[in-house]
Amino acid sequence: MMFGNRSAIPPSTLVAALLLTAGCASAGQEAPPEAASPEATPHGYVEGAQEMAEPQWRLVMADTADGALYTLDPATEEVAEVGRAEGVREVATDGRFAYFGGAAGTAILDSGTWTVDHGDHSHYYVAETWLVGEVEAGAGLEVTGDLAVSTLSSDGGATVLDRPALEDGEITETAALDEEVALAYGGHLLVVDSDGVRLLDQAGEPVRATVEEDCPSPQGQAVTRRGAVLGCSDGALLVTEGEGEDAVPVVEKIPYPEDADAGPVESLEHRPGTPVLAGRAGDEGVWVLDIAAREWTLLDTGPTVAVSAAGEDMPVLVLGADGTLRSYDPATGEETAATELMEPPAEDAATAPVIRIDTARAYVNDPAAGAVHEIDYNDDLRLARTFEPGFTPDLMVETGW
Repeated sequence: MMFGNRSAIPPSTLVAALLLTAGCASAGQEAPPEAASPEATPHGYVEGAQEMAEPQWRLVMADTADGALYTLDPATEEVAEVGRAEGVREVATDGRFAYFGGAAGTAILDSGTWTVDHGDHSHYYVAETWLVGEVEAGAGLEVTGDLAVSTLSSDGGATVLDRPALEDGEITETAALDEEVALAYGGHLLVVDSDGVRLLDQAGEPVRATVEEDCPSPQGQAVTRRGAVLGCSDGALLVTEGEGEDAVPVVEKIPYPEDADAGPVESLEHRPGTPVLAGRAGDEGVWVLDIAAREWTLLDTGPTVAVSAAGEDMPVLVLGADGTLRSYDPATGEETAATELMEPPAEDAATAPVIRIDTARAYVNDPAAGAVHEIDYNDDLRLARTFEPGFTPDLMVETGW
């Protein structure tokens, strides 16, 4: 596996930061060694990064033919090759880092763009992009994370990485688990194996030996502002924060409707942070999970290629097997817009298109055409731009959240 070089940042970017509200330290970041006063360390300062006034979205992609990794900045339309991951076959993200699973392990790319949510306000950062290193992981990669750790789940087990160390360019494992499913949330790990569901601390030590709810055939993970979700064959496990100083997370089951005539959800896709999730339900349609309502809804869409949810009171986007992108009202199931976006994706293709949604746009990669389509999902799925980056965008995630 080959790694890209870190490039120098102009000095002006290292000191630029916005002075926002006092009394709030940057989460997950160490203070500069010589910072001794508010004037020396502006609120939200992160060494080596430039603070911006709004989110800095970045598309991170891979061409599986040669393992080349690329970034695309939608704001500037700039494309950059940032390294290689030989044998790359899948990708996942925790909002800042992209994890490229391949034959030689999982390569970790710092995309150089992220958001720190402080509740009543957020900080947005941009820095250099570089390959940090690699870890061992199997296939079926799922990634979740919080301020303390990032978890990589695969059929080879689960690896827990120290998140602040990763932000400093060091790969430090805090735990290696035999379980193939580990979900990080609220300072704990929810793990699933053949013996059931357990809660661990982030070093992998038991907090609660068993959880009342089980999760047969787990598939799909997501972290939202209302809790973390794990897909199961009989519904979903919702993990929310407990009450009290020493409280542990609360785990509850959201079952499928009793009269549901569809297979279980195959993944959980959404605009990052938002509490409405969507995923394919076999060939029958699309499952939509509203966490606030604790309710599943089945959309009758027919066979689909990709799906994602834009958020509360917002559309669910579905790419059909015919190459048409459609939006649905998740409350009524009504189709609200449609755009013929691409040729029907080949059923035997090694990688399928995906839908990535941020606060303003949705992006759909089109490997067969060597393109990425930018969609205004608030304007009847208007095709805003089509990028032709000069390579085949087989795999794609969006970072900056």
